[in-house]
Amino acid sequence: MENSNSLTNRQTSAPSGYSTAQYVKVSATSRPPSVAGAIAGFVRDRGKAEVQAIGAGAVNQAVKALAIARLYLQKEGIDVVCNIRFLEIVVNG
Repeated sequence: MENSNSLTNRQTSAPSGYSTAQYVKVSATSRPPSVAGAIAGFVRDRGKAEVQAIGAGAVNQAVKALAIARLYLQKEGIDVVCNIRFLEIVVNG
């Protein structure tokens, strides 16, 4: 289980066809306000944020966090657009 305090600056291997990037990783136990802060920070620093959530619970927390991040960034005049992609991954082999 991932600690929600270690959400940012995680180097991961990107799926085939995608460049290696840094993601905001979200688990089912992540706190949406904490994830929202990480997303907002990525957007401020890089102009975009990539969020990775595996499983229904993690996707639920990620969507909540995106809504909160939108509010954070809206106060700064930044409008957030979300492009959702579903990728098939192989876990443990």
